[in-house]
Amino acid sequence: MSTLDSNQGLSVVVMGTGPFILPSFESLLASRHRVVAVVTRPARAARGRQAPVNPMREAAEKVGFTLLDPPDVNAVDVQDVIRACEADIMVVCDYGQILSGDTLRTTRLGGINLHGSLLPRHRGAAPVQWAILCGDKKTGVSVIHMTPRLDAGCVLATRSTLIGAKETSAELEARLAQLGVDAVLESLDSLQRVEDASGNEAHLMLGQTQDERIATRAPRITKQDGVINWEMTAIEIDRRRRAFDPWPRLTAFVPHMNLFRRLVCLETEVVAGQPDDSSAPPGVVVEIRSDCLVVACGGGSRLAIQRVIPEGKRAMPAADFIRGSSLRVGSQLPVLVAPGDTPQSLG
Repeated sequence: MSTLDSNQGLSVVVMGTGPFILPSFESLLASRHRVVAVVTRPARAARGRQAPVNPMREAAEKVGFTLLDPPDVNAVDVQDVIRACEADIMVVCDYGQILSGDTLRTTRLGGINLHGSLLPRHRGAAPVQWAILCGDKKTGVSVIHMTPRLDAGCVLATRSTLIGAKETSAELEARLAQLGVDAVLESLDSLQRVEDASGNEAHLMLGQTQDERIATRAPRITKQDGVINWEMTAIEIDRRRRAFDPWPRLTAFVPHMNLFRRLVCLETEVVAGQPDDSSAPPGVVVEIRSDCLVVACGGGSRLAIQRVIPEGKRAMPAADFIRGSSLRVGSQLPVLVAPGDTPQSLG
């Protein structure tokens, strides 16, 4: 295995797939630390379709890295390849597989993970979306020393930020990815200083233990989660629109020729104040304005829908959609739809 050189920095194996890791990857390339290998998820395309975009693959290939993209990063032969790199540490972010203890031991100092929340809040695959769904005012990033348990290691560094009142998950995630750069570099520097000062395995004592009593879950989002249940309040539905941008998007179903068709809601706003008549059932169109339609929601609240994508068409102002639709004041939008499309509880 390699030995540490405080001037040269640590040798690093980077593991990632999505865009969240890219600012940290680029900062590592420009730092005194040395990226010696890049690991990403394999490209998988459904029949007749292109493989999904892999930002990590594109960024690494652009600067000349040959990637390792195993179906199972915990396979023994893959562990042998990583071990042969003789790296000091792994930097993992937005990778898509949980690393076993044996895999973490293939590098001398194990692995650190950049996570998109202030742990132990929002452990799991969708921390950015869940921060918005829960109405959090503040979030941030955490760098943890990895263990085989999901997002449960000691916290080495954090950075925090306020969530904008109208910020979407796409906008917030881009900010958090940039916020993570300093946290990653700080964590690597701290690990190296501790090793230089105290010797072998001193890194295991570094960091703040997470309080399991306040840990919360942030499970993966599904396509069905984006379907509106009008019995939720307007505030809850508007949070879902923000949280589910860019995927799976907030989707309503509207009547069309004795059927229902999907309507993606791109822009929404909670209608302020209590209406004079708050008795309209959830899902009823209560007002059609020049620039939006207003729908009754749970608890007597109301939601204005301002910009939409009708099924099979381009994005347009809600006013343009209304002119070509059969929607009228009093139209009922389904609260629950076909079983395959029924929104799943996020509780």
